[in-house]
Amino acid sequence: MLVGGLVATVAFDLFGQWLTPTLGFARLAPVPLATQTLQVLLGLTESAVLGGTIVHWATGILFYPIGYVFIALPIARAIIPGIHWLVVAVVYGVVLWVFALYVMAHLVAGNPPFLGFTGITYVALVGHVVYAVVLGAVLAARR
Repeated sequence: MLVGGLVATVAFDLFGQWLTPTLGFARLAPVPLATQTLQVLLGLTESAVLGGTIVHWATGILFYPIGYVFIALPIARAIIPGIHWLVVAVVYGVVLWVFALYVMAHLVAGNPPFLGFTGITYVALVGHVVYAVVLGAVLAARR
């Protein structure tokens, strides 16, 4: 599970911080968002960037995979037995996007909902789906 989370987080970061800006689209900023969230929740100062980096990587390597393995897959399989992992992963990626851009970025950090539906919004949507599909693929291959 940790290997899947690591590989998926690297894929997410390569997609959102290298590929999309290279192609002329928005650059994702997960560490600044995590840092901003820590500042709001804990009252930390600008020096919280290290904390934001840790939160970003811990979320991608540990917490999102836990949600996929222990929540998303069991719920999906209970509702639709035999559902393919790819379908679950795509839906899970969209759920992660809503969580990141509505719950964390808006409700917690105080940004506009879905960051105002700008270019970063859609790069983040695809990025979270890429993350979940890579995670699902690694976990499916290891079974």
